[in-house]
Amino acid sequence: MSEAFSLAVRQSFGRQAGNYDGQAQLQRAVAWRLARLCRDLPLPPLGGCADLGAGSGLLSLALQFHRPELQPAQIDLCPELLALNPLAPPEIRPWDLNQGLPPAGAGSSLLLSSFALQWLEDPCRQLEHWCRQLRPGGWLALAVPTATSFPQWRQAAEAAAVPWSALPLPTASELLRVAERNLNLQQRQQLSFRRPIASPLTFLRSLCSLGAQTSRTPPLGPAALRRLLAHWPAEASITWSVLLLIGQRASHLHVPP
Repeated sequence: MSEAFSLAVRQSFGRQAGNYDGQAQLQRAVAWRLARLCRDLPLPPLGGCADLGAGSGLLSLALQFHRPELQPAQIDLCPELLALNPLAPPEIRPWDLNQGLPPAGAGSSLLLSSFALQWLEDPCRQLEHWCRQLRPGGWLALAVPTATSFPQWRQAAEAAAVPWSALPLPTASELLRVAERNLNLQQRQQLSFRRPIASPLTFLRSLCSLGAQTSRTPPLGPAALRRLLAHWPAEASITWSVLLLIGQRASHLHVPP
């Protein structure tokens, strides 16, 4: 596990925490879609509910609109985002999900996560851990951007012969394999969102204003950035690919220790 990368992610989101809700339009739309799909899930009577990578609370607030009886635990590494989360307790206790789930998440009836898994060191391993921490009959609701996102950016980098400096995202096929061997899937949707952008530079700056610019690849220098922008496709849009999963843990399995 790269503690340096985890710290860089936390610091990037922390610096821009005040901007997040105003900039996270796609994240908010996906959170409401995911919460709506959780409206009628038959949750086991025992076990809690946790929002993994809760941030400022977009997903949990959407869930409470549909199921106000649920009180998801707000689990996130970034204290600045949690401080803006109306559902987080006054005593903020950040948690790095690279360490697995905190005690409050074990044996849950419902685990939720949206736009968070991709920031972890090994998304597939953590997804398997989340599935196995559900109580029998419990549910996982997940939305995560996947590797076919940003084809315009990748095309421009290849044409300009510069590194593709985006965060490497997990593939939908790998995540599906993990989910299918641990859950009975009720929903599996590969969504594609083409979002208008004013310019490529505006899009890249929007990632920075979200705090979502951290990558394992160093940022481009000024000359390489100019080449990238010069080779960007003419279309004024960027495409996100988002995997959405809703699955239930078989009721005959034992809750892990």
